[in-house]
Amino acid sequence: MLFAFYKARERKRNKPNVAAFEAHLERELFRLRDELASGTYLPGVYRTFYIREPKLRMISAAPFRDRVVHHAIVRVLEPLFEKTFVYDSYANRSGKGTHAGIRRCQQYTALYPFVLKCDIQKYFPSIDHAVLKALIARKIGCRQTLDLLHLIIDGSNPQEQVSDYYPGDDLFSPLQCRKGLPMGNLTSQFLANVYLSPLDHFVKETLRAKGYARYVDDFVVFSPDKHELHDWKDQIRHYLAEHLRLTLHWHKSIVQPTAVGVNFLGQRVYPDYRIIHHDGRKRFWHRLDQQTGRYLQGKLPPADLEARINAQMGHIKQANTRRMQRRVIDRMMRAGVNFGLTETGAWRIFPPLLDNGLFEK
Repeated sequence: MLFAFYKARERKRNKPNVAAFEAHLERELFRLRDELASGTYLPGVYRTFYIREPKLRMISAAPFRDRVVHHAIVRVLEPLFEKTFVYDSYANRSGKGTHAGIRRCQQYTALYPFVLKCDIQKYFPSIDHAVLKALIARKIGCRQTLDLLHLIIDGSNPQEQVSDYYPGDDLFSPLQCRKGLPMGNLTSQFLANVYLSPLDHFVKETLRAKGYARYVDDFVVFSPDKHELHDWKDQIRHYLAEHLRLTLHWHKSIVQPTAVGVNFLGQRVYPDYRIIHHDGRKRFWHRLDQQTGRYLQGKLPPADLEARINAQMGHIKQANTRRMQRRVIDRMMRAGVNFGLTETGAWRIFPPLLDNGLFEK
């Protein structure tokens, strides 16, 4: 529980709810432990807000004490399920991530002439609770652990309404099925991987696709034969509907030559180079201007701006973006940001200069 607290606290120490929990840490952790052991633990109320990256998404934030429980659960369950995941699943796994997924996609792009780019329609709101619980029960036998997971799944706040019909449904099935996991929970990210793990095995073992990579609900399948990919697209669509009660986004799931580039995880991937996707560039410049403006107004400390710029620059440096990096330097100079670059290329941000050229205290 203590380790879970430290993980939940990362990059959030300045938040009031985190500070309040930490002020009475021993008491809060013992209370959580006793509630979990006795089966009296109840999740709190979610705080909901919306972000647009690039489309409007609903994010649900659980109370901090619940996030501690989520980290504790995932810490125990992750090693058990990790053994069942295929190698080419890249979301929310140690040693994986977006950059590893993009690199793998580029390897396959250089090997295969055709790709099937797939997207699942409204993935998180569509996750069926009954199907998810059945998948968990295949691996977990502890009744107390299952009850806790069911409590968290059933305690999910209402998500976007999804009214799709699947084989065997009657007129009222879409209204009777409990669906949706809140984006923002660590448990939701973990369980989203568990939910699509059967799809990974279907593609790798039944379809025998050698070129495959998935990040959450965004996945690519490669083949030397485009007709084979069209056939696989139909089979994947039927498998998702019959076994996981999910819908393949038909118009966004396309077969195309790899030579024209593959849009995957914010980058356009070619066999020998990568660029940031158009939407990703727009978001990058918007964030940069927004953060720079707050820094110049004194609303964002230099250390915070430095951390954010280094994180964003680290992401775009994964692609072929020398021109974009030069534009960042020019833009910051014109804005009047007081910065420097280390020998390794890391950014250093200093307090804004006063009119007399002295640093602001």
